[in-house]
Amino acid sequence: MAGERKQQILETLAKMLESPKREKITTASLAARLDVSEAALYRHFASKAQMFEGLIVFIEETIFGLINKISTEEPDGQKQIQRIISMLLVFAEKNPGMARVLIGDALVNEDEKLLLRINQMNDRIEVTLKQSLRIAETQTGHKVDAEAQANLMLCYVIGRWHQFAKSGFKRKPMEFVQQQMTSLINH
Repeated sequence: MAGERKQQILETLAKMLESPKREKITTASLAARLDVSEAALYRHFASKAQMFEGLIVFIEETIFGLINKISTEEPDGQKQIQRIISMLLVFAEKNPGMARVLIGDALVNEDEKLLLRINQMNDRIEVTLKQSLRIAETQTGHKVDAEAQANLMLCYVIGRWHQFAKSGFKRKPMEFVQQQMTSLINH
């Protein structure tokens, strides 16, 4: 039961982050939405930062679980890159509240360790893209600066997440992706 309640708190927090108005989420507003006392929230989480950490853990487990699946299933380096970038954009599109966590927007005025954790996650994504670029390089013989190219790809993804969140979730991350993917990968 405690695990279910914890999950319900995180799901409600994520739902509240989907509001295009971007109001500050307080433990009082979260408790009110769940129809429980703030004390009830604190029985499951020591702090609001710990709640956001729960969302970040969910994001990391989901994204890296999918990246590992793509890397295992897809031997073609260029297709790995396309699938990873598309997955990252679709993840944000399907989880608008999580997009605000991914760009750090929801973490403003929260514990700085949370933003550090998001930055570390982005670094891991960049390393993964670099590995896929190196695979593509050996398969195609086309020499690339994998480090610079992986960084460009990560910046593209973060930019799309940012545009989505800042537009009140109107500018979809997958918009123009087919046209842009060619430019991103074939350099």
